[in-house]
Amino acid sequence: MRALPVCSIALLAALLAVSPEFASAQMKLSPKATAPGGIETRYFTSIDGLMDGNADVILKETRQGKTVTAAVLDVCYPIAKSSDRKDRFVVNLHVAGQALTGTTQSISEKSPVSVKLTRKQSVDTFEFRGQIAIGQAVTEVTSSDNSDLSEREFLDNQTSDDGITPQPKDFTDVSPEAIAVKVKLDAATDFLKGLKGQEVEVTLASLTVGCDALRAGEQTINMSVDPERAGALLSKFKAMPGVTAAGWTAGMVEMDRAIRFPAADWREGDKINKGKLATAVASVLSRTLAAKPVSQNFNPATGKLKLVFKRPNQDYPALDLTDTIEVAGLVSPDKPGTTDKLMLWIGSPATTTADESSGAKLNLSDDASLDEEGDLPDDNGSIEALAKELKGQRWDADKSEWK
Repeated sequence: MRALPVCSIALLAALLAVSPEFASAQMKLSPKATAPGGIETRYFTSIDGLMDGNADVILKETRQGKTVTAAVLDVCYPIAKSSDRKDRFVVNLHVAGQALTGTTQSISEKSPVSVKLTRKQSVDTFEFRGQIAIGQAVTEVTSSDNSDLSEREFLDNQTSDDGITPQPKDFTDVSPEAIAVKVKLDAATDFLKGLKGQEVEVTLASLTVGCDALRAGEQTINMSVDPERAGALLSKFKAMPGVTAAGWTAGMVEMDRAIRFPAADWREGDKINKGKLATAVASVLSRTLAAKPVSQNFNPATGKLKLVFKRPNQDYPALDLTDTIEVAGLVSPDKPGTTDKLMLWIGSPATTTADESSGAKLNLSDDASLDEEGDLPDDNGSIEALAKELKGQRWDADKSEWK
């Protein structure tokens, strides 16, 4: 590198000595000197007080050093105070010193939105004060002691699992009757209308469009269906407009009450002989529960089995009271596709007691909780007795395999 002439060096030294501001100006031209720490993105995921504390808030800030250069406020909130329906607005905020302001309209209701906030930093915490107006409703914001997150921390907290398994290897982690479909919000209404008249049961809670769904632009709809029709329905759903994922999910089956057994004796062609199997199950349970079978039927939409038994109540025999016992069940292949095994799940018995004798009746109320029912382990050995009758296997939770 060529050395500077002596006169140039002398001139530069003189300028620096006379005008310290000159040196400062030169430093400000350097990006490294301008922003210790560089440009970064930080997030706030809670600001107290918005919509009576029911709002889901994300404030994204772009900072150069400690100076905020841009901000975006994303607020999801109930449309009405006691409503499960949500609305959302996203507003780009104008930054002027400590003031954050902006206007937009909400996504669902198209309500006008105005934001006027003041932001103050105190060491590692932040305070927000001001107003957010949505339509005619004005919310006063007074929120202190807020902490921010790095972009990595924010993204780590945003991961969510829709619970959908498109191709499960078997039905040990997902339930054979429980299916779910993820569909884009603008196609969800048509998809749901298309289910009218079909033999499927839609989970009511999955009709609620939450904040995660509004931000993702997709809604997960959960359904119950006869396991023998689940695979064909999922193939149909996957081809429908707006559907981005479909598969099995968690449902009613609990593995500690499930049995896997050979299918050969319980099939007629490619179909399960449900009537024959239900009769066999009822016969075993009538012995273990010491009760007489009354009825057995399958729900045509979900394939759920309902068995009803009756027996004399033994708490006060002289009153001639009757126990009615209901047991839910489900039979399915043990995995999607072709298999030579079936799986049976039997729920815990639910017992009610009533006076069914002739003449005047004793009115009874039962305040016992479900947790207090069924004190005997394994329902007097019902699951073990069924496994023996069906020449089946039970699930070993410790080894995660059939035993």
